[in-house]
Amino acid sequence: MKTRLIIVRHAEAEGNYRRVFHGWTDSSITEKGHRQAKMVAEKLVHVKIDVIYSSSLKRTLETAQYISDVKNLPIIRTDKLKEINGGDWEGCSWHELPEKWPRHYDTWENSPHAHVMPNGESMEELQERMVAEIEYIIGRNKGKNICIVTHGTAIKALMCHLRTCNLDEILSIPWFDNTAVTIVDYDDGSYNILAEGDISHLSDELSTIKNQDWYNDYQKKFSDRETRNE
Repeated sequence: MKTRLIIVRHAEAEGNYRRVFHGWTDSSITEKGHRQAKMVAEKLVHVKIDVIYSSSLKRTLETAQYISDVKNLPIIRTDKLKEINGGDWEGCSWHELPEKWPRHYDTWENSPHAHVMPNGESMEELQERMVAEIEYIIGRNKGKNICIVTHGTAIKALMCHLRTCNLDEILSIPWFDNTAVTIVDYDDGSYNILAEGDISHLSDELSTIKNQDWYNDYQKKFSDRETRNE
């Protein structure tokens, strides 16, 4: 019996705009984020959705509310879809992370599968939590179309599992923009990815990452890495 996952990254939040780490920090979405959330809800208005699950953080719930409104469905909240717990990184500017935690920042950038947040979660713990929750949600909603609103790093860790690759291949998973949509079918123990990180509903102006300086450097590094792996 085929079950469909419609995975949505939350809209632009204050932490995304200000470029501070906000794993479990409970920030709201920005004015642009509200516009993004409206656009992704309009994108999904004709997509069959039977149930909506969301991380319990404000930025995901505020995004999910737009989808809830067009679908007239309640939002099921769960802490287990939350972002990685950043521990001591919470609320810190991305610029200060390599200065304060050079060793941890190096693993985040170059070996994220082995990364452990100082006084927070490891990437492995995040993936285990996400996979267990997704499997639980599928088990309770077999044959349904399930919308799941969650977070950027959480999606990267989950995508390794959905692609059936090891966590140490997480660098091959690109960063998805805010409100990016990924669609995956689950059937008899296997996953089939139909769409990945789709932002066709966003103009360049409405994109978050395309309008931030770090993204150009990231794209070059990602492209170089993919070329080396060919």
